[in-house]
Amino acid sequence: MLRSAVCVALVAALGGCSLWNSGSSKPVPADLGANVAVLGVRQAWTARIGSVGNLPLDVHVAGNVVTLASADGVVAAIDARTGGDVWRTALAEPLSAGVGSDGKAAAVVSRANALIVLDGGRERWRQPLAAQVFTPPLVAGGRVFVLSADRSVAAYDAATGRKLWNQQRPGEPLVLRQAGVLMPVGDTLVVGFSGRMVGMNPDNGSVRWEAPLASPRGTNDVERLVELVGRTSRVGDSVCARAFQAAVGCVNTARGAVAWSQPASGAEGIHGDGDAVFGTESNGSIVAWNRANGTRLWASDRLKHRKLTAPLLLGRSVVVGDDSGLVHLLSRTDGSPLNRMATDGSGIAAAPAVAADTLVVVTRNGAIYGFRPE
Repeated sequence: MLRSAVCVALVAALGGCSLWNSGSSKPVPADLGANVAVLGVRQAWTARIGSVGNLPLDVHVAGNVVTLASADGVVAAIDARTGGDVWRTALAEPLSAGVGSDGKAAAVVSRANALIVLDGGRERWRQPLAAQVFTPPLVAGGRVFVLSADRSVAAYDAATGRKLWNQQRPGEPLVLRQAGVLMPVGDTLVVGFSGRMVGMNPDNGSVRWEAPLASPRGTNDVERLVELVGRTSRVGDSVCARAFQAAVGCVNTARGAVAWSQPASGAEGIHGDGDAVFGTESNGSIVAWNRANGTRLWASDRLKHRKLTAPLLLGRSVVVGDDSGLVHLLSRTDGSPLNRMATDGSGIAAAPAVAADTLVVVTRNGAIYGFRPE
């Protein structure tokens, strides 16, 4: 776990690292065996966006439309019913984070630290930022919120780009080069700062409450690295999240109090419903926790040593993608296999999403697949 933390910290600071020593061999995943399709799924359509690479991508869903981006600055809204474009634009500049949307405006951040807001595929405005951004902006309530790598949060008027407020928070010097937590819950802006979930007033950025899911530990900056990572699972006032390589837990946002927190060694976000929360660990294990109290319901090593995305709970299935481009459908009750689908082999780039009864996955090479039940 320490080597993984060292690597991700170096990625955040320097932009590149390998999890494996040059003299060691990567563990070989177990053979999956023949695919027995317990749950019938068919490929409904395919589309393309351009290479995603290591862009921290969030596939944003609003009704029947999914909005997504490529690393080189193509942003597109796609009709999940057909796979066709609603709109598409090429910004012709590389991106560091995307996409946030309210179904009308879409927001991304360029590697040159510019917040760019699009309306119907046309650039509405852009504003320079003082620091890098790896979390997709949040577009909500006529505002655009940005969580920067210097642990500041800023709000902008979505129509004009005027900065409304900026709040700086203290934290550890190293950050992860991946998406954090930035979401609306009722009239509160919920943000991840280090290992704490923080509720803020969206009108002025003042802090309403803080709930620690994990605390920095160790004696140096790398060992003390702890961040909340997306995706999250929200059911009413309950928001559950993962603290990188430290814990999974749930917070009651009405009280601003931790409901429970359990040790966990994963780097990707979680998903769930009112009964259970599901997550993928760094070694490829998949774990289910009771949402009410955090007790472990089950764990599966069937996909061990595969690099997995954050999961999507979809009906009776827990859906995850892996770094070989396979999409796995597992039973929510025990993790047993229900089906698996192949893509282009380049690896799944983001947590799977669902829109218009269609499972949408994006590969690192920029292929977009829509799958539906048979």
